[in-house]
Amino acid sequence: MIPIQGKAHDLGDGFFVTRVLPQPARRSIGPFVFFDYFGPVDFAPGKGIDVRPHPHIGLATLTYLFEGSQMHRDTLGTVQEIRPGDVNWMTAGRGIAHSERTGPDARAAGHRMHGIQSWIGLPKSDEEAPPAFQHFASDQLPQREERGVKLKLIAGEAFGLASPVKTFSPIFYAEALFETGGSLTFDQAPEERAFLVVEGEIQTGADVHQSGAMLMLEPGEPATLFSAGPARVMLLGGAPMDGPRHIWWNFVSSDRERIERAKREWKDGGFGKIPGDDVEFIPLPEDR
Repeated sequence: MIPIQGKAHDLGDGFFVTRVLPQPARRSIGPFVFFDYFGPVDFAPGKGIDVRPHPHIGLATLTYLFEGSQMHRDTLGTVQEIRPGDVNWMTAGRGIAHSERTGPDARAAGHRMHGIQSWIGLPKSDEEAPPAFQHFASDQLPQREERGVKLKLIAGEAFGLASPVKTFSPIFYAEALFETGGSLTFDQAPEERAFLVVEGEIQTGADVHQSGAMLMLEPGEPATLFSAGPARVMLLGGAPMDGPRHIWWNFVSSDRERIERAKREWKDGGFGKIPGDDVEFIPLPEDR
């Protein structure tokens, strides 16, 4: 197993985000080219998250919350609140802009935020796909329970389950909730696999992995995950990307010139406006 060490950043109000992918030593795991773990953090009444409108190309964003809620809006006109256990999958493809903000009720009451946002790189043949948005509630995602572990499949296929989320390449992404003494054999077929310990401790062989640890498995390496107490683990992976990807700000592409064109489009307003959130925006970084 190969440990992957994330880097934590304080965004203010005690809100920490840990960037797990990409890292200099590991740019992606399967099609996961970006993986941010955030929280847990308690927001006082009147406080919340305000990610102003910003653009994406060449990827899909996947948001999954353990606690809290968030309001998604995009240039397609989508307005969707995401709650714990739900899935928001936004395909950027040739270009989309969106915002992510704490909703008015949660902001007024105060709330706790805890979750993960990841970017899924699209195959070269789908990098210019039409933008789209999918939402699935928690009870729409397939689940199974065995040997003291409750599995929920978020995206792709694994563990005999298939998610309804439309994906573009072989992928799996699952949440595993361990009871005391629970064990799970992690032997999925994709070449690239990893797991992140979100809460509790996980033992593999003689090694104990603390909360926050991500471990990538070698190709074909078997692993049995065991927990002596309650634990939450995210399991992820899939087929490797079909070639290297360039990542600049919020843009992902196999072609550097395509990223340059996206920069110009954002500066010129080519991504369009977000209905209901069309005043503020994040300007293009000039120093990158």
